[in-house]
Amino acid sequence: MSPPHPVTTIDLAETSLRELNQTLHRAGQGSFRVLNPRGTHAVACGIDADIRVEIDGSVGYYCAGMHQEGSVHVDGNASTGLAENIMSGTVRITGSATMSAGASGGGGLVVIEGNAGARCGISMKGVDIVVGGNVGHMSAFMAQAGNLVVMGDAGAYLGDSLYEADIYVRGAVESLGADAVRKEMRPEHVRILSDLLAKAGMEADPADFQRYGSARNLYNFHIDDVDAELAGTAS
Repeated sequence: MSPPHPVTTIDLAETSLRELNQTLHRAGQGSFRVLNPRGTHAVACGIDADIRVEIDGSVGYYCAGMHQEGSVHVDGNASTGLAENIMSGTVRITGSATMSAGASGGGGLVVIEGNAGARCGISMKGVDIVVGGNVGHMSAFMAQAGNLVVMGDAGAYLGDSLYEADIYVRGAVESLGADAVRKEMRPEHVRILSDLLAKAGMEADPADFQRYGSARNLYNFHIDDVDAELAGTAS
């Protein structure tokens, strides 16, 4: 069966990055295949139409940044800031990502089939991130909403200063960050985790995961602090 739209192939060995991204921004539909990325930064950034982009090879910084619609599939690894500020749609890589994957994402789904480095999901605001391997230290730092699923282990200070995001880890956690605690896995969390694993195309038993979240001690007002607050106001 033929695809609904022809696939447009763009070779970065012959086409500039600016031309590539302009082509993707002008497209309202269709599928695109990008050849020879060779670690180029900012590939397929700012896509806001329901298009499909397949990248044959590894990419550099901020691939699929500010992604708003459609899908980006990277057959390789990605450097810092993969899918930073993603708002919706899907970004998937078959390899591993370095630092800050999915940073500040407000929605959508990021799938990393390999490992993710430090600060994966930092300041996430609604994005769902599924990592097939391990995540580095300070992952989900100041995470405000969304879900981080880790099939492997998590590095030190997981979920430091997080707000209302949920973190699901199947492996070991080196240490939890400030205000992060292990929480009960209720039926609704099992449903959410099962749905995310299915969307990511990863097979695992939700019963093997532990859930972590905020103890809510860092951002709630405590009456015991009122004297210090008043003293600060008067000074």
